[in-house]
Amino acid sequence: MSRLSVHHQSSPQIPNKVLGHAEDIASTLAAVGIEFRELPLENRLQAGASEQEILAALGEILEPLKRDSDLSHAEVISIDQRHWPREGDKPVQAPVEVLADGAQLYLFLAGQGLLSLHVDDYVYALVGERNALISVPAGTRHWFDLGEFPHCAAIRLSAANAVAVRPSGDAIAGDFPRLED
Repeated sequence: MSRLSVHHQSSPQIPNKVLGHAEDIASTLAAVGIEFRELPLENRLQAGASEQEILAALGEILEPLKRDSDLSHAEVISIDQRHWPREGDKPVQAPVEVLADGAQLYLFLAGQGLLSLHVDDYVYALVGERNALISVPAGTRHWFDLGEFPHCAAIRLSAANAVAVRPSGDAIAGDFPRLED
């Protein structure tokens, strides 16, 4: 079950509210122009599954999402480092706030990830889990955190032409709790 905490940017350690019901999360995010919903997924996928395995399992689900939101590029995020360290694993970098020129859509498939959205003076921190679907409008400042020991499978959809993603220049991501906090 996904969870949303809402923080004023001046108090990153103390949320104004914490929500755990999909309806409450959806209405809170809708108030700032962000769509959230749960998409029932029949296929069971594991964090760390290959890109080909994930895309093959979700073909029928992805095509309508791509078409309806005009986002045809799919980037698979699939990592399982719960048994750290393994040979070849790299340390996970701290998240950095970014801006994307185009809209993005995140679909969480397994494990969890923390997607933080910086809108006006507030940060909406969503711990996304299986079935969570969130739309990030173009120009929304945000960061994505997989935690110290990532265990997540997700897909990020964006426009066919490479959406420019650049750092916002704000160090705010370092002030907020990480996924494991």
